[in-house]
Amino acid sequence: MSAERYLNHPTFGMLYLVAPAGEARDVYATLYAQKIFFLVTLQPRGAQFEVIPYLDARHHAETHLSRCRREVTADKERWEELFHQTFI
Repeated sequence: MSAERYLNHPTFGMLYLVAPAGEARDVYATLYAQKIFFLVTLQPRGAQFEVIPYLDARHHAETHLSRCRREVTADKERWEELFHQTFI
């Protein structure tokens, strides 16, 4: 099982990884409120944060979860639990 990942946003504080989004981007959510979602692109000199709507974040998470189910990855249970904690 892979470790949880966190980032520090300059305004909103700690963010946690919700799902990979492809193309070297990941979806993160605010740790405490869990109401603001970001599409984060890590760059050599920092990170680019783009606020995205709840439904877009959920779509990225569902897509990743579906991929985990098809590929039967070891992290499937972790991603399912994270999806349910975040979106249901």
